Amino acid sequence: MEITCNRCHQSVPAESCYCPACGLPQLVYSAEGDSTIPPATERWPEPMRDASSIDWKPGMRAALALAVPAGLLSSGVSPLSALGIFWMTGAAAWAVVLYMRSQRPAWITIGAGARIGLVTGLIAGWVTFGVSGIWLFVERVFLHQSGQIDVLYSAFLTTFEQKTHESISSMSGPDAAQVQASLAQVQAWLASPEGHAGIWALSIGVNCAFLVLFAVGGGALGARIQGRKRRPEA
Repeated sequence: MEITCNRCHQSVPAESCYCPACGLPQLVYSAEGDSTIPPATERWPEPMRDASSIDWKPGMRAALALAVPAGLLSSGVSPLSALGIFWMTGAAAWAVVLYMRSQRPAWITIGAGARIGLVTGLIAGWVTFGVSGIWLFVERVFLHQSGQIDVLYSAFLTTFEQKTHESISSMSGPDAAQVQASLAQVQAWLASPEGHAGIWALSIGVNCAFLVLFAVGGGALGARIQGRKRRPEA
């Protein structure tokens, strides 16, 4: 059987300890005490991929494939947005599974899985934030269906005013007047269209950040489950 060099793939004589083309050392062994067995050259094994590192080209493909539908299902457009934490967790875990299928050996650490989950969650979070914001804009400007939004916002303003009034009532002196003036400015800004939009953007952003955390956990969980099944033996 012809022996080839692992580096340059040129033919190497069976009795040679070095590749004649590139000089790569060749490990030669023979069976002691048995002259009938000719010497053979042991093939150098392929280096094992570091399980804590990530090949981001297939990793990004897997993340994008799962992040976009998870972001759409978690947005305000979807009637199933209340299950956003499950969409995010499942998408991140499945992204790790898709990534591992393209790797040899198919093993990954929990930290690497969490990083894939983080990327999946960030992409899905941006999709959720963008789609939810656009949908709120369409509801108010084009569909004129902002009744529920205004009711929730009015309840928020009422609660804020009650809390600030209770805080001011417990204060006295010039400090109370200064605090009252500052809170009046805050209330005026909250009642403005800019404040209205800012509060909704903040609430959507906080919800997306919460979903990203679950995506990180989903990626770590997927890596742990798959890694325990396929971890190479020592």
